[in-house]
Amino acid sequence: MESVYSRKPWLEQYRVSSELPLPARTVLDALEEQARVRPQAPALRYFEESISYGELNEAAERFAARLKEWGVGRGERVALSLQNNPQFAVAQYGAWKRGAVVVPLNPMFREKELRYHLQDSGARVWVALDSLATQEARRAVASSPVERVVLTSEQDYAAMLAEAPDPEARVETGPEDLAYLVYTSGTTGSPKGAMIRHLAAAFNAEVYRQWMCLGPEDAVLGLAPLFHITGLIAELAAAAWTGVPLILFHRFDPEVALRLCRRWRATMSVAAITAYIAMMNHQQGRKGTFLEKCYSGGAPVAPSLTAQFEERLGAYIHNIYGLTESTSPSHATPLGARAPVDEASGALSIGVPVPNCEAAILSLDNPDREVPPGEAGELALRGPMMFSGYWNKPEETARAFHNGWFRTGDVAIMDRQGWFYIVDRKKDMIIASGFKVWPREVEDTLYRHPAVREAAVIGTPDAYRGETVKAFVALKEGAAAEGEELIGFCRERLSVYKCPREVAFVAELPKTATGKILRRALREMGGAPEA
Repeated sequence: MESVYSRKPWLEQYRVSSELPLPARTVLDALEEQARVRPQAPALRYFEESISYGELNEAAERFAARLKEWGVGRGERVALSLQNNPQFAVAQYGAWKRGAVVVPLNPMFREKELRYHLQDSGARVWVALDSLATQEARRAVASSPVERVVLTSEQDYAAMLAEAPDPEARVETGPEDLAYLVYTSGTTGSPKGAMIRHLAAAFNAEVYRQWMCLGPEDAVLGLAPLFHITGLIAELAAAAWTGVPLILFHRFDPEVALRLCRRWRATMSVAAITAYIAMMNHQQGRKGTFLEKCYSGGAPVAPSLTAQFEERLGAYIHNIYGLTESTSPSHATPLGARAPVDEASGALSIGVPVPNCEAAILSLDNPDREVPPGEAGELALRGPMMFSGYWNKPEETARAFHNGWFRTGDVAIMDRQGWFYIVDRKKDMIIASGFKVWPREVEDTLYRHPAVREAAVIGTPDAYRGETVKAFVALKEGAAAEGEELIGFCRERLSVYKCPREVAFVAELPKTATGKILRRALREMGGAPEA
């Protein structure tokens, strides 16, 4: 199918590349080159500590020597249960030097989750913070293929580096080799390991370098967790690929993030909108102290929030879109551009396709048909940044693709200028009295109320309407609002069938570690069946 969206009228206007050559080297190659050419240049800033490219590369060589001693080599898996610590970078690059595949895991996994991921990936080595080596974690490891456990504290990673560097530990790794198994969140069924090639990681690292105009004066702020695809590519890979420092601070904390942003003069980051909201609402958040290149992805962004953020902190949040399966970005708002808002849905544009990314919008009723601009359909993608399939799940892989296009499950539209907009997830759509209601549109409206800090909407069973709209709202500190007030606020701005009929107030909305709202948890709280 030849996509009608291959036209790129925005290219000349924003002076961005539409095509990039496929990389002949890997992110590991880039790290090693920095270590040779600029060994004293800072690679990582960890709180007040600075680690050079030479030091990071030598530490990775030491870890590779340990892996060689344990017989870990090409294609075998090394699982990491770490926060945003230097140990993550050391273990990743050390594993890559052995040709091994890195399996980043959420350190908040409980016994059942940890056991599943270790068993499914077949990891032979588990690297974890010592604080995570609980009795239940040890039970999970004992029933998995893991043969070696490496424990390290938050601050000290000397335990990882007992061996001297061994030049023979390094094996050749090419662009087509697997770099990662990154597990999807498992919102439907069991989590699936997306197979990410070194080619895809390097390609999108170059996308970040070019489209975000990264250069010698930049520093990347690690707001996204490194066990997520955004942290892996937008932060760890992009920094090494460009040769700039990555600022890490264990776990996200708005006060620490703002302080280190000023301390190390951070210029670029990609984070969930919830992280930016927390920083905006913190008392230390003020103009003149924030990033110049702000990008947000992972969850819909309300236009009202970008306006509030810019007014408070003086920085414009550029919208960006990607998935684990697209190795981070497939779409982005070019630096310096302002994403338009779709008049019909009120959605803020996710941007335009990044270089070499083909995007199509398929009919919700017939995936063989591509819908015209302005009509909603399922976003489909293909290009060198796409994953190679799901680990040991050929049937799941086959279902994810249609005629070579990866079906994202996101409902989107494209305007005639080439800007894309996410309307919502297919499975989150609410059918109220036969009418389609997209939660994002209702949430965007709620965000316009001055008392609302966070909002999320789900459908709940209704004997008469089939489903009805329920909103969960967290208020700003010191603010007050009643449910009827918010319902009335929506009725002034939306069709009546779209408006919440019930509002539940919560202190915090349930979220994933990356800041996405957990609608599954909201459905459990609201008595709605899981989609």
